[in-house]
Amino acid sequence: MKINLRIPHALELPALSQKWEFDLGHAEVATAMRLADWLGYHKAVLGEHFLIPADRIEASGDFWHQPTVALAAVAGQTERIGLASMITILPLQNPIVQAKAWATLDWFSGGRATAVVAVGWLKEEFDLLGVPFHERGRMCDEYVQAMIALWTEDSPVFEGKYVRFRDVRFAPKPVQQPHLALWFGGDAAGPLRRIAKWGDGWAPFLTPPEKFPDALDFIRSQPEFDGRALGVFFAIESMNIGDQHVARTETNAGGSWEVQHMVDLCGRLGDLGVTETLVPMPPLDGFSAYLDWVRWVADEIMPKVA
Repeated sequence: MKINLRIPHALELPALSQKWEFDLGHAEVATAMRLADWLGYHKAVLGEHFLIPADRIEASGDFWHQPTVALAAVAGQTERIGLASMITILPLQNPIVQAKAWATLDWFSGGRATAVVAVGWLKEEFDLLGVPFHERGRMCDEYVQAMIALWTEDSPVFEGKYVRFRDVRFAPKPVQQPHLALWFGGDAAGPLRRIAKWGDGWAPFLTPPEKFPDALDFIRSQPEFDGRALGVFFAIESMNIGDQHVARTETNAGGSWEVQHMVDLCGRLGDLGVTETLVPMPPLDGFSAYLDWVRWVADEIMPKVA
């Protein structure tokens, strides 16, 4: 099991965030990321939204970074840690621009980028950005294929309903070959089929962990699946979030300083096919305590679940 770290103050989501995080600025975040890099955390992760309707602020908050920009900042402070969006809402931005952003991040970071993409769920955000919500699945399929063409072809060509290009060049290519790591988030059949066709991994959100083996069997049963190794990222803390970011209180996914409890949680997820997780953060009283907890996870949890 590999342990990732959620970038602190990357969001202000009531179900996940602690109040002291809201006071952190870029200097503290950079300090935390340098420490995580030195301690050997696998990936730094953060999510994405662009506009949150006022009536959803209570559940979702309004503080969200643009992931490729934020991950580029983290890349500049670190040397080894992976850089992953959790998730990028793929239909909300032009795929040519997104392909360029991710290729640039992968190039400058020396091949550390993982694009974790999904179709999104917040219709009002699509409406505000002028993107047809009910076409987002078809858009996602086209965008993925167009981005792969840009990343892998010397003279990329793509002809679709939403994006088309020919007689063009695209450089730099990603450092990773044949292209940068591409994962899919989501829980329905659509994202599982996309993983079978194009994906290196899956980031479930609302799927109960006990259903992960069935979902992985479904992916591997698809005719497009070629037998490649698949990663699965599931944050233990995400069990505290329901649909549309509503907090859930009936779970056993809170943070704890009990080593065996955390190790057992990771072990159960590993048995279900999970390869990467986040250790949930216990209640803390500030940034100094947070850094102590980051060290504690690296010292006490990571060696026991590796």
